[in-house]
Amino acid sequence: MDRAGVGKVCLALPGATMDHPFGPRHDAYKVGGKMFALIGAEGGLSFKVSDIAYEVLTEEGRAAPAPYLARAKWVHLADPGDWPDDELADHLKSAHALIAARLTKKARAELGL
Repeated sequence: MDRAGVGKVCLALPGATMDHPFGPRHDAYKVGGKMFALIGAEGGLSFKVSDIAYEVLTEEGRAAPAPYLARAKWVHLADPGDWPDDELADHLKSAHALIAARLTKKARAELGL
């Protein structure tokens, strides 16, 4: 999946927005103002995962701990094109759900979640 494909999947999720807090070369996808995925111009993709998924993906070598975000259980894919699109889309949906679940009840209601 390329940068445009990641954007298409992420922006189709409820309440998702795109921002450029790190400059125009990086697309940050957020829900309720909180980031759940980040992709750079060269194609590297980082996203939030569950504790179990973090252990599995990093131990198997399928993903690396995300720079600066690993302590929060984010993983990094140097080339998301190496992953099947449907599997990556599922991970992005899970990342969105993990972050959305941590929003306040009021914020979730406002976003229709």
